[in-house]
Amino acid sequence: MKNPEEKAYIFGSIFTLSNRLQILGDKFDENITIKQWLLLAAIFKNNSPSPTISEVADIIGNSRQNVKKMSLILEKDGFLEMNKDKNDKRIIRIRLTQKCLDYFKGREKRENEFIEQLFQDFDVKEIHSMKMTMMKLAKNISKMESIINE
Repeated sequence: MKNPEEKAYIFGSIFTLSNRLQILGDKFDENITIKQWLLLAAIFKNNSPSPTISEVADIIGNSRQNVKKMSLILEKDGFLEMNKDKNDKRIIRIRLTQKCLDYFKGREKRENEFIEQLFQDFDVKEIHSMKMTMMKLAKNISKMESIINE
């Protein structure tokens, strides 16, 4: 095994940075948590304007139950609507509201500044390399998940 200490450092750093980013992101906006933001971003970026709870859970790597719980809170706050599928009443679809779209349009500049500040001092090559590395890591995690779920 090459560089076991460096791999262990990276592994531990992912969790540490994730926790720190969550705390930082939660302080960014008192009305919405970073996990709620991720859920809404996944819906916004999804090819379907009204994905199912299960589809969103798969996109953000969360359980269906957690996505439903967060969605109920966001629905109460007027950021999204949940409706039963027209063809299959067991399926619940999620749709962003106009209030949500307007809200995020209003904070778009602050979000861009946040991202720029987070990646200051990174050059284009480093950003690209990091993206490719994250994609490889995600692919390996998917492989490991499929083995465990067999």
